[in-house]
Amino acid sequence: MNIIIRNTGDAPIYDQITQQVKGLILRGELREGEALPSMRLLARELRISVITTKRAYEELEREGFITTVPGKGCFVAPRNLELVKESALRQAEEHLQKAVDAARTGGVTLEELTETLNILYGGE
Repeated sequence: MNIIIRNTGDAPIYDQITQQVKGLILRGELREGEALPSMRLLARELRISVITTKRAYEELEREGFITTVPGKGCFVAPRNLELVKESALRQAEEHLQKAVDAARTGGVTLEELTETLNILYGGE
């Protein structure tokens, strides 16, 4: 599992781990039932605190991306298509909010922005 931590920027380390693991799962690079590295191993590889990896794994489990089997470790949870769709929608909303803010600042109308989105999405 290849996770890259950036010390610059606003995102906390646990959130960087969470987002990257979600991406690996959603893209199918981590498959259902596949074991994740132990919290200690991941912390050692990333040179961060075990508390940070624990928080990331807890967040992933709370959101349904992984399951924990006591004494065995953490595994990729069965894919829930609603969960995948909800995650994609949430990410799209974040990007769209930035686009709306930029459009408002630049004086772009809702109609112009909607037309641009329709073109980008594939409709004409």
